Amino acid sequence: MNRLQANGLLLLAALIWGSTFVVQQVGTGGLKTMSFTGIRMLVGACFVLPFALRQYRQLVQAEKSFPASGWFGIFCTGVVLFTAAALQQYGIFHTTVTNAGFLTAIYVPLVPVISLLVLKRNIHWSAWPASVLCLLGTYIMSGAQALDLKVGDIWVIASSLFWACHVILVGTMAVRTRAPLVVACGQFFVCGMCGTILGIAVEQPSLIDLQSGLFGILYAGMLSTGIGFTLQVVAQRFTHEADAAIILSSETVFAALAGFVFLGERLTALELAGASLIFIGIIAVQLLPMLRNRARRLSPGKGA
Repeated sequence: MNRLQANGLLLLAALIWGSTFVVQQVGTGGLKTMSFTGIRMLVGACFVLPFALRQYRQLVQAEKSFPASGWFGIFCTGVVLFTAAALQQYGIFHTTVTNAGFLTAIYVPLVPVISLLVLKRNIHWSAWPASVLCLLGTYIMSGAQALDLKVGDIWVIASSLFWACHVILVGTMAVRTRAPLVVACGQFFVCGMCGTILGIAVEQPSLIDLQSGLFGILYAGMLSTGIGFTLQVVAQRFTHEADAAIILSSETVFAALAGFVFLGERLTALELAGASLIFIGIIAVQLLPMLRNRARRLSPGKGA
């Protein structure tokens, strides 16, 4: 798989996640945050499990073992995924949707910053302006209002740090283990167990709540979690995490389009402008590195 194909899979994952916002708004039944998140993640884990087991067996047959550090990394990835989701949802309860939507998007520029400063990885210069465009586009799509900072904003900002770490961890573990399906299934299981156990202890869902949210659980579990997050893990074996963060930010655009199609919500001219900025950022981070590489191939060698 080449880099362009991998980025196409990331865009498809963002499309799936964007459409799932509608289901999460109207299809959760009586289930609350922890319970719904935990159960949908476990459904996603079960959905991917047969494929993950097949990949695991093939890997073990070829290399005779699966490193303990790989399992530890998968566990950490699942814990980070759950922490990001929990902090974000708690913050949403204590701030406005506008603030939460914009502040979560801080993870987009955080990914290249962490990659450069902490991991010492090379970042193509196009990631920086593209990150700014995506952040600005998200701000415009969230209403372009002055941020009235509240207590919940601290939790949302904290979640953006964990979302950034999750993007980096996913790419690192997919490359290190060479088993993206195993990574996907493992992180779903860890996140699902954390959410389900805490949901039962704190929210105490009933069987009626579970039945009323069954459609949302199956849709979000199989499509958003099972397919969407798995596409992310598979694709991040072949593309840089900074590019991945920028492309995945387009879920904001697809969520708005899903609201337009299924809920009759209307996009204003300002929101369309914000969506355009996000897509410009995505196109920039795709094309500029390709143009640079093409120029290098076409340029004559020194001393020719």
